[in-house]
Amino acid sequence: MAGRIRDVDIALVRERSPIAEVIGEHIQLRNAGGGNLKGLCPFHDEKTPSFNVTPERGMYFCFGCSEGGDVITFVERIEHLTFGEAVERLAQRAGIQLQYEQGGYVPRRDHGERARLIEAHRAAAEFYAAKLMSPDAAPGRRFLSERGFERADAEAFGVGYAPAEWEALARHLMGRGFTAEELIKGGLVREGRRGPIDRFRGRLVWPIRDATGDVIGFGARKLLDSDDGPKYLNTPDSPLYKKSQVLYGIDLAKREISKRSQAVIVEGYTDVMACHLAGVPTAVATCGTSFGEEHIKVLRRFLLDQAEFRGEVIFTFDGDAAGQKAALRAFADEQKFVTQTYVAVQPDGLDPCDLRVKQGDAAVRDLIAGREPLFQFAIRSTIARYDLRSNEGKIAALDAAAPIVAGIKDPGLRKRYAIDLDRWLGFMDERFVMQRIAEVGNAQAGRPQRAPRPAPVDPHTRVEAELLKLAVQRPALLGPRFDALDPQAFTVADHVTLRQVIAAAGGTATAGHGGRGWVDRLLEQAPDEAARVLVTRFAVEAIQADAHVEERYGAAMLAAIEAIAVDRAIAQVKSRIQRLNPVDEQQEYNKLFGELVALEQQRRVLRERAAGS
Repeated sequence: MAGRIRDVDIALVRERSPIAEVIGEHIQLRNAGGGNLKGLCPFHDEKTPSFNVTPERGMYFCFGCSEGGDVITFVERIEHLTFGEAVERLAQRAGIQLQYEQGGYVPRRDHGERARLIEAHRAAAEFYAAKLMSPDAAPGRRFLSERGFERADAEAFGVGYAPAEWEALARHLMGRGFTAEELIKGGLVREGRRGPIDRFRGRLVWPIRDATGDVIGFGARKLLDSDDGPKYLNTPDSPLYKKSQVLYGIDLAKREISKRSQAVIVEGYTDVMACHLAGVPTAVATCGTSFGEEHIKVLRRFLLDQAEFRGEVIFTFDGDAAGQKAALRAFADEQKFVTQTYVAVQPDGLDPCDLRVKQGDAAVRDLIAGREPLFQFAIRSTIARYDLRSNEGKIAALDAAAPIVAGIKDPGLRKRYAIDLDRWLGFMDERFVMQRIAEVGNAQAGRPQRAPRPAPVDPHTRVEAELLKLAVQRPALLGPRFDALDPQAFTVADHVTLRQVIAAAGGTATAGHGGRGWVDRLLEQAPDEAARVLVTRFAVEAIQADAHVEERYGAAMLAAIEAIAVDRAIAQVKSRIQRLNPVDEQQEYNKLFGELVALEQQRRVLRERAAGS
């Protein structure tokens, strides 16, 4: 049984696993200022980025769903691994050989289930790729050649061949030490009457990879007339592979998607290959299922689409009726993007692969460049079903298109399409069309509601929060003065908890310059998970001051919170004075009055310091 991974090795894994690089393999991160990075959270669906990464302290935190931690925590959450499995995965990535305290080095066969399945799929991909050059794979090579792909292209995309045998892959992988149970669980084989048999036989095979490049499944195309199975066969859902969340080619396209703020959605593996080879490296495809909401979430992490409508998603569909239906289904999900959506339809019905074969690479690039806005395509496809030569047909077409126009988020764009709809229908009466859209559209589709404005933050609460961020991130700026604050200086429950954690860790006076070591001390002193979340959040949240004025800002925040304490003391003294009779209790009255004057003077000084921020 594997022993515990040594603490020194865990620390080395953290050190050699830059958090921005690891997280950047899953989502697009952009500069958020102050050394922080920001992106769309991979753990919940959101429209605007609230997922923050602080490379300096090796931490991340989402202000939308409160997920946070370090690079190991991220891999645990995103890959659904145990702590040990996450460390092993990062160690493998960094080329680190782990040592275990109760048994020395543990070979990779003793890793967790996911790592085992990943290894099995990698071995299967190598097996299939090697078989593509075998004599039996001639139909597969001919298939690729007829579609304009050379041997180097097949190698670049890892295309392989599954032998037309019952147990070729099963024998190979079990000979490599994998069990039948593992291969069945991963979807590589299935249970036969006499043991495991290959899932794919006599087929051309494409490895399907996740965003990090790991093979998690396969797509297989029928080659032989004797094969009575479907034209395309995919890996079934498994611990690695969820077809509703998988996009073929995302490992190759993710960087260009982020760089160009563009994603091209095609329908098949050969279309992805054709687009990439023709100079459209942002192409991806679904795997055995229609494009849906989970695919949108995957793309948005790399598009990092914003309300500015800078990016674009382009759907390519056949020009036939089925292609139009697919485009209209895509329109139903359009509102889940914040980017611009387009449709690229080849008039003669050619898909990108056939188009490349018949007309060359430039024709594929031209297809994408000639994209049509999805709204326009959806509206025109809808009204094309009606006879526009009669008033009845025009009204029916208007009523059918009204919910589409009414559902457009941008008011200006909605108005422009209403004007276009009037022109396409031939009414030449914009007011009538807009009124009809308002009546029919509101009834059938509704209008998006404005998000409620966030409640204003209390100034005292803001001061507490800023001071605590400094205590976690820049403790040297505060030193013993923070530790000496009145325990009642913090009034928000979470802030009180974090102040107690800081005190338990020795206070800011013992934290030095902070950094990852100080954050680790705080995490160790946190009494529960809620407190750990607080520490992580305040370690990541940006300080509201530029780096070159942080020292002055820290002094100002200390002065501000001390001023708040003085305010409370002044209120208490005033309350006591009001209860005194200045004639009968003159001595006590004069004493309190003197205290009040001194406190007022102290508050004046503190407020002047606080104003220095």
